[in-house]
Amino acid sequence: MVKVLAFSGSGRRQSYNQRLVAIAAAGAHRAGAEVTLINLQDLNLPIFNEDEEAEQGLPPGAVGFKRLLRQHDGWLIACPEYNSSITPLLKNAIDWASRPEPNGAASPFRGKTTILMSASPGQLGGLRGLFHVRDILYNLGTIILPQQRSLTHADLAFNDHDQLQDEAQQEAFLNLGRTLVSYLERT
Repeated sequence: MVKVLAFSGSGRRQSYNQRLVAIAAAGAHRAGAEVTLINLQDLNLPIFNEDEEAEQGLPPGAVGFKRLLRQHDGWLIACPEYNSSITPLLKNAIDWASRPEPNGAASPFRGKTTILMSASPGQLGGLRGLFHVRDILYNLGTIILPQQRSLTHADLAFNDHDQLQDEAQQEAFLNLGRTLVSYLERT
């Protein structure tokens, strides 16, 4: 069975991106995947600092996140755009998880497959930030599928049940999860 990890780069309560990635995760689950949905805020990661790493090693949240990245075949990632770029929460988690292992274990990013998405109240739906997320993950060896979506006017897009009010949009984000599972089943 394909295993999919889903998370967002937002730590906000009622985050549009956390709700959006949950929809894509539901699509992956319906396609037969075992899905784990996490909130990066729960990792309680300190700001990345090589001195702290040298003195104390990887924090428990980073160790756990690396383990989750490795245990799953692919990832669904939603990330809002902060000043046209990646959020500090997601960048910090990636920075910690990309640190080399003392035992020489392979990077948890190399060869993993992901689909990106974003949501924002603005006109571009967080699209500009995804370019930076894509570049970072690509440079770490991640396979990024070309299917990506951005949800504009996210402040108006969700109903009271955290689903998208527009049925076509709801189906499109469910389909991101299905697409990831379909790709992983073929590889």
